[in-house]
Amino acid sequence: MTRTVCLAQNPDADALLAEDWFALLLGMLLDQQIPMEKAFSGPKVIADRMGGLDVHRIAEADPEAFAAIMATPPAVHRFPGSMSKRVQALARFVVEVYDGDVTRIWAEEDGTAVVKRLKALPGFGEQKAKIFLALLGKQFGVTPEGWREAAGHYGDEGSRRSVADVTDQKSLLEVRDFKKAAKAAAGR
Repeated sequence: MTRTVCLAQNPDADALLAEDWFALLLGMLLDQQIPMEKAFSGPKVIADRMGGLDVHRIAEADPEAFAAIMATPPAVHRFPGSMSKRVQALARFVVEVYDGDVTRIWAEEDGTAVVKRLKALPGFGEQKAKIFLALLGKQFGVTPEGWREAAGHYGDEGSRRSVADVTDQKSLLEVRDFKKAAKAAAGR
């Protein structure tokens, strides 16, 4: 992959996301209850602390040792204990079901099947699955038949709803404005 990614808003972290599919999936998993940039920087922090990002090593790591990697200041996530378990659960699932090759999740199927597979991942629900499919389609050229429909509004051309639409600082601010307006409209 040779593409520019601006999800972490950090050149080194974004370079890892652009070249490593597991890093991208991991960033999406971490993207909850923390700023998007911190979530998508998480795979690079883990890679730096483990001497590389390897799905097999994460899956096989001692849970306490891996929790320490996640919790070492600055912590990878606001909730390093629970997220270390989720990260390892995701890694184990990818190893056991896909032999460590995350691209098999979205290979040779239509968008509806991809969403179904993504929803089966530990830590992924319907919304996260649809956003990730939209991210794959909009920024990574992964466009199975019917992907926009399967991604729902996240797949809409020109939208500014989610991480799938963040390509630079300006679009990040537009996504944040959209989310703020949606929360206000929902009365939150």
